[in-house]
Amino acid sequence: MLPRLARLVTQSSKLRSFTTNGSMLNLSRYGYATVAPETVDAPPQKYFPSKSPINLDKMFWSKPCSLALPKDSPLRIDEPDYVGIRRFILKMMMFYSKQSMSIRGANVIYKRIIAQVDKPAIYDAFNLEKTFKITFSLLVLHMWLVLRRLKEDGQEGVDLGQYVYEIYNHDVELRVSKAGVNLLLAKWMKELERIFYGNVVAYDAALLPEAKPNELQIKLWRNVFSDDGTTTPDNTDLKAAQAMARYVRRELGSLSLTDKESIFSGNFAFTPLESKPL
Repeated sequence: MLPRLARLVTQSSKLRSFTTNGSMLNLSRYGYATVAPETVDAPPQKYFPSKSPINLDKMFWSKPCSLALPKDSPLRIDEPDYVGIRRFILKMMMFYSKQSMSIRGANVIYKRIIAQVDKPAIYDAFNLEKTFKITFSLLVLHMWLVLRRLKEDGQEGVDLGQYVYEIYNHDVELRVSKAGVNLLLAKWMKELERIFYGNVVAYDAALLPEAKPNELQIKLWRNVFSDDGTTTPDNTDLKAAQAMARYVRRELGSLSLTDKESIFSGNFAFTPLESKPL
């Protein structure tokens, strides 16, 4: 239904923000013609982050390290090691084909993304309210982190990234439907697709050598913290966006240090963001 990830190379669409307003979903955008599909009642989805002071600066400034899960980690999901007739039958059924193994790996990879995005810790860490718009923005951000890492392994990584993207797309469709959007669902998904590609292009541009030093912070503020990308940020949001920029850069470095086997099998975990009192 959606174009392949190869479009990322040529995609130049601008960012558009996806906001929630109370229990009504609403799209407000810049860089695109306004789209105004019928608003639909959605169940309340509020999460009020802890206001207790936290100190993650030390974590964000620490040296990147591999995110691979230890061999004895209870979080690991390894390929089943069947033997004998069972393995023979599964092999005949293409269970061990490259495609089947890639799809299983992609499912585990996406579970790692969801584990980071759906935890209250990330909302606490950056003082965010848990709305559909913010959750979706964080989901896109972590998808970009993973897809960028997969591309480091060439075409094999790009192909695996396509499976991850397709799983992501199905999950987003379920989330939109769960939020109450059943009419014009295809149009909403098309709009979210544009946001995805717009955000990915913006984040990639923010890492270019010629980008301004605070470019990533600005992009994160517009995409995650701002309702429409046009209002003036307050000091709290700017500091939170600055902290998130440090987090993103550290995760990029840590993912690059994570071995291919751990990445492709999904046996890695993003840096925990549990709040710690000062």
